[in-house]
Amino acid sequence: MPSHGKKTISLYTEEERKRRDESPWTIVQGVLAPVQFIVFLVSTWLVIRYLATGEGYFVATVSIVVKTLILYTIMITGSIWEKVVFGRYLFAPAFFWEDVFSMLVLALHTAYLVALFTGALGASGLMILALAAYLAYVVNAAQFVLKLRAARLQEQANRAKSQAGGKTGDMEFAQ
Repeated sequence: MPSHGKKTISLYTEEERKRRDESPWTIVQGVLAPVQFIVFLVSTWLVIRYLATGEGYFVATVSIVVKTLILYTIMITGSIWEKVVFGRYLFAPAFFWEDVFSMLVLALHTAYLVALFTGALGASGLMILALAAYLAYVVNAAQFVLKLRAARLQEQANRAKSQAGGKTGDMEFAQ
């Protein structure tokens, strides 16, 4: 991507990339992310089935709680990963907006648990709240996937330029 005079930065500095590649937390995130996505897909189907038929409330509820616990786990391990790689637990410049939106995802999932355990919402209200939390999760997951894909493409371009004897370029990321 040509910079046309704009200052550009890479997602990772060389030191951050090295810490990312050497951290066991990178593997943990790589395992937890697809697990969470599979649980999300199953849970979404169970929630929609309940809303459409009125059947399966208990199993849908358990699936939402499991999805939420996996979300908490991936957020905690992701914060540790961010600390290892970037030196701060959250809101590192490279993932600032993803972390901001993650807070909304956490808030909606937590609101579901609060409503479930306090009885603040009925069954249908809980399921609709879960779907709202899931919609936010999909947006947030897309943010991460797109950012990481762009970084991977940039790393490939940098390697190709290095092998060809050219300069390495930097990818622009909104700050």
